[in-house]
Amino acid sequence: MTITTVTPLLAGRLLADDNGPLGAGFIAFLVVLALAIASFFLFRSMSRHLRKVPGSFDPPPSAAPPPRTPEDE
Repeated sequence: MTITTVTPLLAGRLLADDNGPLGAGFIAFLVVLALAIASFFLFRSMSRHLRKVPGSFDPPPSAAPPPRTPEDE
């Protein structure tokens, strides 16, 4: 047997559908579905937290005058 005849035989055996009642496609679908659901809840939580972030991080203007120092007099 040469490599050209062995390779298709090995590929056919590796790709055979011996995964039982749950095929690899169904399991992959469940993984992708779980990732999509987790992403949905992650984005929802992140948007709630981002609503709490102030528009600016500048300190608020104080109503009281600045404290007097001896150099002011």
